[in-house]
Amino acid sequence: MLPEAGVILDAGTGIFRARDLIQTKHLDIFLSHVHLDHVVGLTFLFDVLYEISMERVTVHLEASKIDAIKNCLFNEQLFPALPDFELRAFDENCSAISVGEKLTVKPFAVDHPGGCHGFRIELGDRSMAYVTDTVADKDADYLTSIQGVDTLIHECYFPDGWEERAELTGHSCLTPVCEVAAKAEVGRLFLVHTNPLDENGSMLDLSRIKSIFPATTIPEDNDTIDV
Repeated sequence: MLPEAGVILDAGTGIFRARDLIQTKHLDIFLSHVHLDHVVGLTFLFDVLYEISMERVTVHLEASKIDAIKNCLFNEQLFPALPDFELRAFDENCSAISVGEKLTVKPFAVDHPGGCHGFRIELGDRSMAYVTDTVADKDADYLTSIQGVDTLIHECYFPDGWEERAELTGHSCLTPVCEVAAKAEVGRLFLVHTNPLDENGSMLDLSRIKSIFPATTIPEDNDTIDV
């Protein structure tokens, strides 16, 4: 979440924390895709926004995914009440989306079963990118979309040695993520969407990648980072 801008990237179970961080009269929630761990938090919005006055809440996503939100996640047998938000599709060219007067969010496609998008966010001379649920590869097409960002937030579910499983599930291993960061010449790298069973981060041995991209961090829950 970028609280000052009212921007949230994906809507997993952790979205309950947003309630204490809201600083704006609007929220723009950008969904990378609609696998359940990235969208179930939309059902939490009744609690997140309880007694908070909002001018608007907009959920941005790929057009082909809108029916899944309306008819599956909010199926009357599963969750029969739709929170007060607008579903807004990326345009066909995935053009940059303006949030407020100065911040822009540019979607770009990444490879993941069912389709997925990353996001490049720019505000003045600062930039960051968010890439989740994809197989990291230094020759992947999305490198042009993250080139030179100050901060890269990239998924890293698997340690090295799990490449076959990563390819099967559409996720990343450690070394390829760091190779992506190095080739894209980003300023620093934060690893997210790690294995939730790895409570102390011991599966991802950052000492192995110091020669590839030393500015790599595994953030903790509730960390605050100046971007």
